Amino acid sequence: MFTLRSCALALTAAMAATVLLTACGQDKTEPIATAAKITLPPLSGRYPVGTTDLHLVDSRQDPWHPADKRELMVTVTYPAQRTGERAAWMSPGMAAAIDRIATADPEQGLAPGTIDWGGTKRLASTSVEVDRTGGAWPVVLFSHGFGVERELNSVRTDDLASHGYVVVSISHTYDAQAVEFPGGRIVTSDAKPDPAFLATAVDTRVADTQFVLDQLDRLQRGENPDAEKRTLPAGLAGALDMSKIGMFGHSLGGYAAGETMYRDRRIGAGINLDGGMSVGKPGEIAQHGVDRPFMLVGADGMNPQTGRKFEHSHVDDFDPSWGQFWANQPGWKRDLHFDGAAHLSFTDLQVAVPQCASLLTPELREQQVGTIHPARSVDAQQDYIAAFFDLHLKQIGTDLFDGNNPRHPDTRLIP
Repeated sequence: MFTLRSCALALTAAMAATVLLTACGQDKTEPIATAAKITLPPLSGRYPVGTTDLHLVDSRQDPWHPADKRELMVTVTYPAQRTGERAAWMSPGMAAAIDRIATADPEQGLAPGTIDWGGTKRLASTSVEVDRTGGAWPVVLFSHGFGVERELNSVRTDDLASHGYVVVSISHTYDAQAVEFPGGRIVTSDAKPDPAFLATAVDTRVADTQFVLDQLDRLQRGENPDAEKRTLPAGLAGALDMSKIGMFGHSLGGYAAGETMYRDRRIGAGINLDGGMSVGKPGEIAQHGVDRPFMLVGADGMNPQTGRKFEHSHVDDFDPSWGQFWANQPGWKRDLHFDGAAHLSFTDLQVAVPQCASLLTPELREQQVGTIHPARSVDAQQDYIAAFFDLHLKQIGTDLFDGNNPRHPDTRLIP
């Protein structure tokens, strides 16, 4: 069934950017001396990282705008031969769009320009050649949370690329809060946190992912799938090992990762970061599982009706879909819990919110990213996500999934 948790998490994710901006801001009555800046953490892998965006146009109709063809923006991040000019976390258009969203509500009391979103730099470089010394790289797809931009997940995707993966992060148009297309065109969200919209969104995300996989096949063959035929990074064509594909996602994106795995055998391993797996009825992944590796990663939460605190895991009955998946999963499985984390700890807000700690009430900070130590949370996410795909796509052994590991004191494997 469509759970209260699904609705609550959807609403929380849709508000994430606005809450962060408000928390880091100054009162409108005070002049803004210097816009606040966010610094993203260093990469944990051995490779420098390059990045490029693709504009992809499908032949199918858009489910929310049937007069239009379905179009997507994706970010492709890859191991690079060298570093270069660092990519912006947000383009000027996206930075302005988020600033408008945040300042539209007068009750938030936020002055425009309080945060310099466009001035924050990723650890990925633009216009750098792909590192081909190791041959073709495994491919991992990423699906963002409901109402959240793919840009707010750059820490996870850039870091995984530094471990030797081509990571493809998808913006699900009209589901993401805002998407920027070539020429500066911004498309905003039609998202509504109700069962009908979310059911359509899950099916659309699966179709989006399958379409992106088809376009990556074209790219691997030497074609340019970009709608404007913009120049691709040198060495990208031929650098994708399409026989080794994984997928992970946050919130509704984690659900979509499981549903796509169930429907498309091209995906060999998947991770769900704190996403329920039912809308109206349990998803296929919950009802049947998959015969390939799949990992649940959960945070702590609070029942909005009763105030009861819970851990999002297969043993807590607040989200029955996880327990159902656990009982039905025939393949490799793990349930990894981050003690003290919150739902949005698995986005870039885990990095950004603590940098605004002096301007943020403890209650609001805990609501957004919990009480977990921020740096330890980031380190553990980097370590476990890379180790999971290393194990299942590259067959590189690890002890991280054998039991609780002292290197990461805030995490537990739930049997």
